[in-house]
Amino acid sequence: MNTAEYLIKKLEELGINDFFGLPGDYNFNILYAIENNPNTNWIGCTNELNAGYAADGYARQRGYGAIVTTYGVGELSSINAIAGSYAENVPVISIVGAPATKCLDEKTLIHHNFWNINTKAFETAHKSVVETTAFLNRDNAKIEIDRILKVFVKEKRPVYISIPIDIAKMEISDRQTDYEWTSDKNTLETVIAKIARKINNSVNPVILGDSLVKRYDARLEFKEFVAKSGIPTTNFIMGTGLIDSDCPNYLGTYFSKYRNPKAQERLENTDCLIAAGPIYSDMNASGFNLPYKINSHIAIYGTYTIVEGERYDNVKMSDVLEGLTEAVQPREFNIEKPVIGYDKSEITQGNLTSNYIYPRLQEFIKENDIVIAETGIIHNGIAQMKFPNNSELHTQTLWGSIGWATPAAFGACMANPNTRVILMTGEGSHQLTAMEVGNMLRHGVKPIILVLNNKGYTIERMLSNKPEDKFNDIMQMNYSKFARVFEGDVWSTKVSTADELDKALKVTQIMNKLCYIEVCTQPDDMPELTKEVIADFKANAPSASEGYCTKPEEVKLSKTEDMQFGTTVHESLIRDMEV
Repeated sequence: MNTAEYLIKKLEELGINDFFGLPGDYNFNILYAIENNPNTNWIGCTNELNAGYAADGYARQRGYGAIVTTYGVGELSSINAIAGSYAENVPVISIVGAPATKCLDEKTLIHHNFWNINTKAFETAHKSVVETTAFLNRDNAKIEIDRILKVFVKEKRPVYISIPIDIAKMEISDRQTDYEWTSDKNTLETVIAKIARKINNSVNPVILGDSLVKRYDARLEFKEFVAKSGIPTTNFIMGTGLIDSDCPNYLGTYFSKYRNPKAQERLENTDCLIAAGPIYSDMNASGFNLPYKINSHIAIYGTYTIVEGERYDNVKMSDVLEGLTEAVQPREFNIEKPVIGYDKSEITQGNLTSNYIYPRLQEFIKENDIVIAETGIIHNGIAQMKFPNNSELHTQTLWGSIGWATPAAFGACMANPNTRVILMTGEGSHQLTAMEVGNMLRHGVKPIILVLNNKGYTIERMLSNKPEDKFNDIMQMNYSKFARVFEGDVWSTKVSTADELDKALKVTQIMNKLCYIEVCTQPDDMPELTKEVIADFKANAPSASEGYCTKPEEVKLSKTEDMQFGTTVHESLIRDMEV
């Protein structure tokens, strides 16, 4: 088969059946390979940035995602989306159609290029936001595809591959290659023994779960470890949904000092913390005031584990957790289970507020639902909910690129076409990428979209010195009418009271079509948690020009600890704080 067909076939074997992107004359041979494969589909998007976000949402559900763009103009348009996937360990492959090899070799000045030609400039631009890159030629096509997919599968991060027109249709061997990898047996046994000994000798162990458990496909092993061990368990915001809320040893989400004091107390008093897949960012960990004792910290990542300050490479997270389930002695702990989630919503008179919106959404969400929450104030409201069993919450809490959620919801719909997807986004974010609603209708997916209209960038208003600053204003739209601009089966409405929202949510349950609700609140309305976090940010940064960051002396992670962990997240956290 030809090069493009081989690449698409191998990606299909990984579970990618839908490829997002835009056509361009340099990538036509890749698109033909997608369309000619009976098990894959081409999903055209409005622009490359949206396509990247959609591939991200798809990968969060399917395990892997793919975007196809054209040389230069297309791939650079998608690079922010790829960077977000890299930051949050979402495996998306960026496939770029490039000019013919002869044009590259002779540096012919053709479209989508600079007049002073640098044929590898765009690959170079991607090197900081992907795990590895490849630029195919006649000699390396098969080898490089296999190499890059091995990295893709192991590291669970974006990779980049550029394929010239002539190389895409060049015949290559289709010899089977295995991309899976296995843990080093001796290292795995050592790690499990050390951790099990430490846990079994502890008095107050605590398990902390986070999003990398999802990324590295270790959810089942994590649940079994939590259930069998009986150890009190909490999670960061991005780890919401890892454990069912009714699990007897589940403490709910950790919100630092702001919420859930029982989880905070457990972490403060632990003599053995087992952290599975943690991402230590300000928004995800509710600030940098992490209370646990560093010398007792066990950190289990996707491909390595750290125990007592020593790093052990080439061990899978799933294998470590499975081994611990067998090795750790089950115990009963005196756990006073906290109340998880909001109290039942009660309809109130007057303007609609966050105090009603989020408790009402908590009641609305069902088992197996997929919830996509935009960055800003929304994730603070959503994260405090009690989620039904087997439901999913996806946020882009670390990268925080506004506009991500709408195309990501489209990608999630394509990944799970028979599952209900609920999108909660702010109108400021929605304006960046709202055209993807048209592609939702074109492809017949039927999410429930709630657009929170609070007349501008509310989170930025609260962070700036003067909330009335004009740079936080945006053009006002009639969003409920916007949804009906596109040809397709859509129901839309506008609500501004608790009673209207309640009626609209009930209507969506009998509608077999895309439902779009504009939810209107006052400009200063936000969840109470957001108000508290912002107040702390401002207290630690007296002027906006200095930024809003916790003071370095308040950070519990030492620089020594950071170097022991050796992860990009830790290194950048400490480096930024020192600056």
